[in-house]
Amino acid sequence: MRHTETPDMTEHRSFLSADQGATKSRRFVFVLLDKFSLLSFSSALECLRIANRMSKATLYTWTLVGEGGDTVQCSAGTAFKLDNDLGVLSRDDTVLLCGGLDIQTATTRTLMNWLRREARKGLAMGGLCTASYSLARAGLLDGRRATIHWENQDSFSEEFEDVRLTKSVFVVDGNRLSTAGGTSSIDLMLKLIADDHGEELANAVADQMIYSSIRTDQDTQRLSVPTRIGVRHPKLSLVIQMMEANIEEPISPAILAAEVGMSTRQLERLFRRYLNRSPKRYYMELRLQKARNLLMQTDMSVINVALACGFASPSHFSKCYRAHYQTTPYRERGARGNQTTRLSV
Repeated sequence: MRHTETPDMTEHRSFLSADQGATKSRRFVFVLLDKFSLLSFSSALECLRIANRMSKATLYTWTLVGEGGDTVQCSAGTAFKLDNDLGVLSRDDTVLLCGGLDIQTATTRTLMNWLRREARKGLAMGGLCTASYSLARAGLLDGRRATIHWENQDSFSEEFEDVRLTKSVFVVDGNRLSTAGGTSSIDLMLKLIADDHGEELANAVADQMIYSSIRTDQDTQRLSVPTRIGVRHPKLSLVIQMMEANIEEPISPAILAAEVGMSTRQLERLFRRYLNRSPKRYYMELRLQKARNLLMQTDMSVINVALACGFASPSHFSKCYRAHYQTTPYRERGARGNQTTRLSV
C-alpha cells in the first residue's frame, strides 16, 4: 500500500512554480528494523507529510517495508504494520533504513543481501540513527563519509576502517545518507526538501514543526564540553577535549597541564574543584566508558578492547573495570547474551 496524504485545503501559500508542480513524486522506502527508533523515523516522515501539506501537492509518497513484511516493533515496544517485505524497488526510490537498539542483531544476512542487490541499481540509500551500521556491514559505505549516533561511534570506527566516520548530525555523500539519530532526521529531510523544491518550502516545513534551529552537515551531534559537564572553564574544557581525543594512547597529567599553561598541581586543583575527582580518575572513567561500549557493541576480543582503550595489560584492564562497574569485562559481555568464545581476563 502506498502512503500519501491529501493536501490540506485550508489557506496555505503555494511554494511551487508551475514547472515544479508537474514534478514527479519522490518515493521514500522506510525499512523498519527491529527495535528501531520511533523518534528518528517519525521525524523524517513528518517532514514529508508537512511538505505535501504546505505545497498543496503530493511531492512525496512513502511505504513501510521490513523483513517478513508483517509487523515490527520500535524500541518503545509499539508494533507497526508493514506494507511489504523486502522486495524489488525502482531506481528512483530513496531507501531510508531506520535503526535503533541492538542494531547488530537487526542487521541480518537477508537484509544485507537485499541492500547489496538494490544498491546495484544506483538508488539513494540512507541510515537513520544506528542504521549506518547496516549499510556499512553491507559494504555500502566503504570510502564514504558517514555518521552514526555518538554512543555507537567508538565501536563503528573500530569495525569499519574504510568508512570516513564524522561526528556531524547528518552526512550526504553522493547517494549515501546518514544521520546521528534523534531529531537529526529533521535536518537531513529539510536539506533534501530544499534540494528538491527550494529553501522556502524547507523553511516552511521547519516553521510548522516549531523547529527554529536548522542544523547543517557542519554541526556536530554532541553538546559542547562545557555544556556536558556543566562547567564553563576554557582550560578545563580543553584538557577534557584532549583526553577524549587520546583514549588509545593516554596523555600524562603533566603533559596535559603543560599544554594549557598550568602546573600539574594547578590542574589537579581545577579538576577537584569543578568535577570532584582527579584528572587521572576522570581520564580513567572516559577510557572505561569507551571500553564498555566496545564490549557491548562489537565482537572485539577483550584484550583488543583493553588495547584500544589504553591499557597495557588485560589484568590491569580487568582490575580497573571491576572496580568501576562491579563486574569483569568478560562477565559484562556474557550477561547480555553474547556466548561467543572470547579471551577472558
